Amino acid sequence: MGDSISPHLLLVSSRWWYHLAMGMRNYLIEGVSGTGKTSVCKELQRRGYQAINGDRALRYQGDPETGTPTDTFTSARHKSPLWDVEKVQAFVANKDEAVTFFCGGSRNFSKFIEVFDGVFILEVDLDTCLRRIDERVALDPTDWGGKPAERELIARLHQTKEDIPKDGIIIDATAPLARVVDEIVRHITL
Repeated sequence: MGDSISPHLLLVSSRWWYHLAMGMRNYLIEGVSGTGKTSVCKELQRRGYQAINGDRALRYQGDPETGTPTDTFTSARHKSPLWDVEKVQAFVANKDEAVTFFCGGSRNFSKFIEVFDGVFILEVDLDTCLRRIDERVALDPTDWGGKPAERELIARLHQTKEDIPKDGIIIDATAPLARVVDEIVRHITL
């Protein structure tokens, strides 16, 4: 009897091995406004992945240099959202899921990008980008991109790619949503 291993110990041991072998992996999905980050997030969730909509769960307005929250915009740059770095780190520290996707636009990504195992950058042409923004503003006139100044900023960011990570896997987000998500998932299972 002393040589047998309890079923509970085997279960705990196999879970430990699973987490050791698989590890907790975290991926950032970025792109300018209108590239489909929210749609990709919803599709990943529908497929059973943990996907966090950073624009809802992590976002706040603040000074991009210091991270200090602010109620007013002192420049066009302050209209870009920041993510709460401590919240990002807390989500990453949670090892309950094998894979977590962080979807959305964060202009302070340089403060936490090193915690990610990979970055995906969604790209579309400017016409597709602006059409998508028009579609969402038609549903909610207060959504980002409804004001001329916001639209101009989106067009500039689309052209310059500033405030987007420089290193990442480019995903053609003009493809149907299922194919876009298939491509992302393919990269994480290699």
